[in-house]
Amino acid sequence: MLLVAACALVDADGRILIAQRPEGKSLAGLWEFPGGKVEQGETPEACLIRELREELGVETREACLAPLTFASHRYEDFHLLMPLYVCRRFEGIARGREGQLVKWIRASQLRSYPMPPADEPLIAPLQELLG
Repeated sequence: MLLVAACALVDADGRILIAQRPEGKSLAGLWEFPGGKVEQGETPEACLIRELREELGVETREACLAPLTFASHRYEDFHLLMPLYVCRRFEGIARGREGQLVKWIRASQLRSYPMPPADEPLIAPLQELLG
């Protein structure tokens, strides 16, 4: 079982940030919500605060992370459990700091971007929330 936390970062215009997995990583070229593996002894919220800082250069606080839904998906060699949080309050300008492309898109556009299978069930709840 692999626990990975993901975040739908939402800007003032109601757009969601997605990032493209860079070459050399598994599922390269697919688009995903920022986040990462929850480390031993770390909460999903602490993981997201760390990952958003490291991956995108943005700062947020635990109180700004609202749990929305989760995905449970079996890959060939592991099972992924991924809570999805929504964050509307953050500081800084999101930039791909690890070679990944980032885009701000409307919730209605999410299905236009190929995503890993585990991310796909997260789309409908976001579209319901953000229209």
